[in-house]
Amino acid sequence: MISALALTLLGGAHAYTMGSQRVSSAAPLRAAASIRMQATMVAAEVREDIRNIAIVAHVDHGKTTLVDAMLESASTLSSSRIGKDERVMDSNDQERERGITILAKNAALEYDGIKVNIVDTPGHADFGGEVERVLNMVDGVLLLVDAAEGPKPQTRFVLKKALALGLTVLVVVNKIDKPAARPAYVIDKTFDLFCELGASDEQTDFPIVYTSAINRIAGEEPDAMGSDMSAIFKKIKELPKPRADIEGSLQLQISNIAADSFIGRLGIGRIRSGTLLKNSQIGLSAGPGTPIKKVKVTELFTFDAMGRKSVESASAGDIVTFAGVQEFNIGDTLVDLVDPRPLDPIKVEMPTMSITFGVNKSPFAGRAGKMLTSRNIRDRLQKELEVNVALRVEDTEDGDTVLVSGRGLLHLTVLIESMRREGFELMVGCPQVIKKEIDGVICEPFELVDIELPEEYSGSAISLLNERKGNMLEMTTPTAEGSVTIQYEVPARGMNGVKSKLLSATRGLAVMSSTFAGYKPFAGEFGGRTRGNLLSFETGIATPFALTKVQERGALFSSPGDEVYEDQIVGIHAKENDLKVNVCKAKQLTNMRSAGADEKASTTPPMQLTLEDAVEYIVPGEFVEVTPAAIRMGKFPKESRFAKK
Repeated sequence: MISALALTLLGGAHAYTMGSQRVSSAAPLRAAASIRMQATMVAAEVREDIRNIAIVAHVDHGKTTLVDAMLESASTLSSSRIGKDERVMDSNDQERERGITILAKNAALEYDGIKVNIVDTPGHADFGGEVERVLNMVDGVLLLVDAAEGPKPQTRFVLKKALALGLTVLVVVNKIDKPAARPAYVIDKTFDLFCELGASDEQTDFPIVYTSAINRIAGEEPDAMGSDMSAIFKKIKELPKPRADIEGSLQLQISNIAADSFIGRLGIGRIRSGTLLKNSQIGLSAGPGTPIKKVKVTELFTFDAMGRKSVESASAGDIVTFAGVQEFNIGDTLVDLVDPRPLDPIKVEMPTMSITFGVNKSPFAGRAGKMLTSRNIRDRLQKELEVNVALRVEDTEDGDTVLVSGRGLLHLTVLIESMRREGFELMVGCPQVIKKEIDGVICEPFELVDIELPEEYSGSAISLLNERKGNMLEMTTPTAEGSVTIQYEVPARGMNGVKSKLLSATRGLAVMSSTFAGYKPFAGEFGGRTRGNLLSFETGIATPFALTKVQERGALFSSPGDEVYEDQIVGIHAKENDLKVNVCKAKQLTNMRSAGADEKASTTPPMQLTLEDAVEYIVPGEFVEVTPAAIRMGKFPKESRFAKK
């Protein structure tokens, strides 16, 4: 079947109508390309044997566990390979440690003669760049919602993206086995969220399935659960089938990048139309109106469970991995050399926060890391730009420093942690939000903050967020367990340090999540950090004797035996000013005191400092030193150009 777009391009100066839009064949190719997908979709056939779906959800609602359960239930992986608490899709070390999905991943399973291509997407808004590009590969979405908690801020983020693309959504109410499960309430809140996000009538009439992914069971009613996951597979079969113009001109947009130590750089994407053959000569384009580069695909794979399966050809509707093309970027299109029809590049939201990455210049520089120079750092960041579409890297006045911008603090600190584990040493500056001028008004990024905590601590949380120019949107009534949920809109710059203060104020019982809420007018200045630092007076080794005396001045970050240097931040002062303290002073020994007497000194265990905590804590004029062996904070000398930044 020939698409309307193809007929127009072949039919001289005739015109055709697509919806309410009339396009002439004499118009530039870019104008025709802007509706190319609609034209192809109208004429294309559907593939009965494939379903392409993405799984989206808020952090920790069981998304990756559900994928594991589906793979096991379809006999793709044996149950002996997957434990209840394991997450085979979270293969990255940081994903397993943090309990979140950072990188989008692909898997596939066979059920009742249908191949289901699954894309596991991140739930955190900081990794929205991953979500935005992979949603282009699918026709349907499984929206996972906790049976007790209901929709959360990051549910809003990913759902908004899916609805904007016109995708059909299957609502999966997970963790139905929880004693506090309230499925009717959760469905009502989900419906309200659909309406709030402007879903169409067809989208609001969403199908529902109930699951307990960790127990590998699903059902169409909360009180009629099956003995396996077959109920969810039946619902997936009813999701839209991929429209596929197999006879058309080749279109494959690259949505993800991978690497193989044997065959090199790999591209991942969905074939929109046509057929891709192994060892075939094709074209590569960055978008409509750009030059076509001749390339050759040497290897072609489809997804098979958690791995890849080599194939000789793949057709429209398939999600494939290819090798042999070395120089390409996410958003580029593989096209037919005879009839090239490149797709528009993938657009993602711009960064909202920036941090300076620089060469480590502390007194302990070079002791633990192998990658030390600015060239090492720049090369690594350029490599990251190839796969991280939401990241931006800019040069600064200082040749040893670059400005790195991302979607949020977690987005940037995950990158820093990856570099630290790879042997890099960095000096990281204070995070700064990126302001914009919109219609002549200075605007700044805001975050939608959702906090669940015991009712008796709600006053502390409200006071904390009000001090940072927050605006309360909603506060629920107390549940049977005595917890309330409050929702705030807060300037992104005001969120630095909130998590640690909130946990301290609520004795660790608060659960906070946030997502990007857009740019709004500048909220004005507000008070920053209210306490100063305890700074090391000299370079040396911290002793129990000295720390016992210093801990009376405030809370400590350093332990006995830690190496410290001058102006390193070793603790938080109880007062507003900075105070230099000697944490290296040793107890003077006499014939009345033995050498081991110092070991009896009683010191309070120091605060555990994570990378996120350190980056949130510092203010302009301070830095975080990141090495494979340690994370330290320090203060720039007053004469340094960074001291006032």
